[in-house]
Amino acid sequence: MEKLAADGGTPVRETKLYYGHQYIDEADVEAVAQVLRYQDLTCGPKIVELEQRLCALTGAQYAVACSSGTAALHLACMAAGVHKGDEVITTPITFAASANCALYCGARPVFADINPETYNISPKSVEMHMSGDTRAVVAVDYTGQAVELDELLEICESFGARSGKRVYLIEDGAHSIGTRYKGRSVGSIADMTTFSFHPVKTVTGGEGGAVLTNSGELYEQLVLLRAHGITRQPDLLEREPHGAWYYEQIGLGFNYRMTDIQAALIISQLDKLPVFQKRRKEIVARYNEAFLAMPELFVQKEIPESDTTRHLYILRIRPECLSADRKQIFDALAAENICCNVHYIPVYYHPYYEKLGYHKGLCPNAEKLYEEILSLPLYYAMTDGDVEDVIHAVRKVVEHYRI
Repeated sequence: MEKLAADGGTPVRETKLYYGHQYIDEADVEAVAQVLRYQDLTCGPKIVELEQRLCALTGAQYAVACSSGTAALHLACMAAGVHKGDEVITTPITFAASANCALYCGARPVFADINPETYNISPKSVEMHMSGDTRAVVAVDYTGQAVELDELLEICESFGARSGKRVYLIEDGAHSIGTRYKGRSVGSIADMTTFSFHPVKTVTGGEGGAVLTNSGELYEQLVLLRAHGITRQPDLLEREPHGAWYYEQIGLGFNYRMTDIQAALIISQLDKLPVFQKRRKEIVARYNEAFLAMPELFVQKEIPESDTTRHLYILRIRPECLSADRKQIFDALAAENICCNVHYIPVYYHPYYEKLGYHKGLCPNAEKLYEEILSLPLYYAMTDGDVEDVIHAVRKVVEHYRI
């Protein structure tokens, strides 16, 4: 048995390998440079071009680019009419923004539990948490795997029909650009779908986000809310324009606009999405092959309806088979220069949410998952050698702590 680096042994690799990293090539650099040389820096043609590209990619009728994935979620909740007194159902296994977007609107986040095998929000749990105050469901495509969209849409539609109040399905697709559900692209199915272009995501703009929808009515609201609630559209103006310069604020929005610099980078990155997808799938397949052979580990299951472009690879330990907990495994891998992360701390564990009255015990499946998971390196630029180093390190650590 190899001696762990944490105990004085030789690390599996000399340099650190992190859980995620952007890939930027000369085409990306040139795309940004062209904007800096010739184009408008913001509110220019690259925004329209990006929105058109996202529609072409997904099949959605409309896309609204914005400043971040968080802004996209906030815009979606506002467009859905979420306000004080409403409830928004979401998963606790997500970044805080998936729940914070409800708080931004004065609403109350309600946490539904997850499927313990896929780690996505459980439609059955969503249905159990529906109430007369439910205005929206924010369902997160965790790791990139599509949620059970048909079931969730049916729950929202049937509950809305019974209650007489529209319940919107907002798909948080921060992880899932490129994923398909029953042959249809994520972004074209839910009432609204949000994307994130943070650097660790499959496609990056440095920052940035987007909301996609098939509803013209929602689209008009999203565009208005993205830019302070201000419009120049003649059919929306409430007064006679004073001249060509005239505009009006007809609602309360935010400055959630994206720059053309970001848009140009994202457009260039979208050109590489097919190769990004292919490489991520190759890495996931190799990880699955290796880790399915280790009974001390549980490999995330995928529903057959989801053709997944994975953003994260989650390794789940079986504590009953190991003499170490997740923290010890995490630290041992770090000593081998495999730098993992954990996605995510359940949202209602955070002190801010505790002060709002949330407490442990709300979602037992999610809480158990949190104690047993870590995120392994997964990104396009990983070499086959990098992938084998990760597998070697995991095997080394598991064998050391095997009961």
